[in-house]
Order: sequence, then structure tokens, then C-alpha cells
Amino acid sequence: MSDTMKTFIDDLTKAFSTGVSYMMPTVVVGGIFLALSLAGGDATAGKGMVVTNPFLQNIGAIGSAGFAMMIPILSGYIAYSLAGKPGITPGMITGFMANSPIGENHVQTGFLGAMLMGVLCGFLARWVKKWKVNDTLKAIMPILIIPIVTTFVVAMVYIYILVGPIGMIMAWLIHMLSGLQGGSALFLGIIVGAMAAFDMGGPINKTATAFTLALMAEGIYGPNGAYRIAVAIPPLGIALSTFISRKKWGSDDRKMGPSAAFMGLIGITEGAIPFAVKSLKTVLPSIIIGSAVGAGLGMLHGVECMVPHGGLIVIAAVNKAPLWYAIDMAIGVVVTAVCLHILRPNIENEKSE
Repeated sequence: MSDTMKTFIDDLTKAFSTGVSYMMPTVVVGGIFLALSLAGGDATAGKGMVVTNPFLQNIGAIGSAGFAMMIPILSGYIAYSLAGKPGITPGMITGFMANSPIGENHVQTGFLGAMLMGVLCGFLARWVKKWKVNDTLKAIMPILIIPIVTTFVVAMVYIYILVGPIGMIMAWLIHMLSGLQGGSALFLGIIVGAMAAFDMGGPINKTATAFTLALMAEGIYGPNGAYRIAVAIPPLGIALSTFISRKKWGSDDRKMGPSAAFMGLIGITEGAIPFAVKSLKTVLPSIIIGSAVGAGLGMLHGVECMVPHGGLIVIAAVNKAPLWYAIDMAIGVVVTAVCLHILRPNIENEKSE
């Protein structure tokens, strides 16, 4: 691989990771407010949770606002990673366009379109920044020339060239995933669950996040339900292991068990990181297997979660099979703890890893 291609791939990887990182606080805040709103709703056939309380409706409006900002922020900060501040505005504007119906056919490319807009805006803004201009124009380049040129060019390319093909890809993806049943759904859940646990909040985890959020934006909630089961399992499974397999853990690890359990209950996978750092070869396989099992079962049981956050804290927003959501999560937690019990030697016999 040439140095140019390697640099390009590294830039893209960093840009996607940056975009998801800046987007996640909006997703979490929006998801928590929406979950609180839905917690006071009534379950109805075909419509999921319906909220009638005026105060809870206002809480839900906050959550909806968070979701509305989610995709433009993703696109804006992908562009920011590539071009700095001049890329933010073009990225957000074109990301908003990607998430809005465009043209006679009202095509909405959603998450996939927004990611592409962020990349195009970032690289174009980076190129425009290199233009040699006189001192008068140089002062207004970052706040006027670069954003206007970048926004106009990328928006025109999107409207007249990209809308159709991206829309077709999204329609095909939605149709394919909507028809997943049985073994195919189980396999998808296993893959999503393994990705959720693999790097505990890193690029692979964020790739799975991006995938499930893209489907949520199109009204497909099954993979999100499986993923939200999976993200809670690593810290909960480790916490259970520190409680039932006390000879496998040092005193410091056992003291961290309750905090890991709390982080798991609110869907923060990163609670497993301190344990994994100390013993990667025993912790990583255990949490991957546990999360894969839990997410696979979630897909098999038809679990659907309407908010992009995990753990038991959002169970009110699980509009399909909430009991299975909790059961499948518990199964994954037990599987993780059992794997840890098998893989880890007793602490008195364990050498430094």
C-alpha cells in the first residue's frame, strides 16, 4: 500500500471516529430524555409507547431535538477532523440536507449520505484552504470563502449526482435487513454483539453504533435492540465474575466490581476497560462471546429498542419484547462470567500479565 493511500485511510478512520465521538453526547442526552418520556407512556398495539402526559411530552421533545441534531453533528465533525473549523458549517448543512427529503422523489439518504457529505466537505475545505489569495481575502477565508465554496459545491454534487444512487443503496439495505429472520437475524446479532465488545468504545464499537443508528433513522430498530443488549454485557459480566469468582480477581478488581455493574446498567461498555487492560487475554474473549450471545438472542427474539442507548435504564423504550431484552442481557452476562471463570486462573497462581 502506498504512503498516499495509507494516509488517506488513516484520515478517514480518524474522521469517522471523531464524528461519532462528537455525536455520541447528543445521542446519549437525546436517548435518555426520550427514554424518560417513554417510561411514562402507554403500550399500544402497532404504535409502541404512546405518551399522553404533557410534561413527559415536553421531555420527549428534548429527546427528539437531540436526535434531530445527531446526523448533522456527525457530518460536521467528520469534516472538522479533515479540515478544521472551516469544515464544520459545510458539513453540518449538507448533513442536515442528507437527513431531509430532497428532490421530486423526496429522497432521504440519512446516515450514509451524511457520512459521505462530511468526507466530501472535509477534503474540499482542506483543498480550498490551500488557495493562495491576497491579504484582504486571507482574513475572510475561514469564515466566508471556504464555508460558502465548500457548501455550494458539495450540496450541488449531492442534489444532482449522489441523491439517487445513495437512496437506492439505503432502500436496498433497509429492504434486506427488514426481511432478516431466523438464522440470518441470529448471525447479524452475533456480529453486532461481537463488534460492540471488541474494543469497548473504540473504532469497531463505533462502527457498530453507526450501523444501528443508520437503521434507526430509517425505522428499523431490531439491530439497535441487539446492540443495546450487547453494550451492557461486558461490564455487567465482569462485575458478576468479581462477585462469584472471587479467587480469580485481586482485591482492587473486586472493589471496582460495583462501579462496573453500575456502568453496565446504564449501558456504558467502557466500564470493562480497566479490567481488560490488566488481563486482555482472559477478558476480551469472554466479553466478546457474552455480548455475541446476548445480541444474537436479542435478534432471534425480535427485541427492538427505540433509543440509541443501552443497559436496563432504557427498558421502557424497548417497544418489542422487553422481557426478552432483560433475559437475553442476563444470559450474556452469565456467559461472560462463566468464560472468565474458565479462562482465569486463581489469583494466587496467576503470574503478572
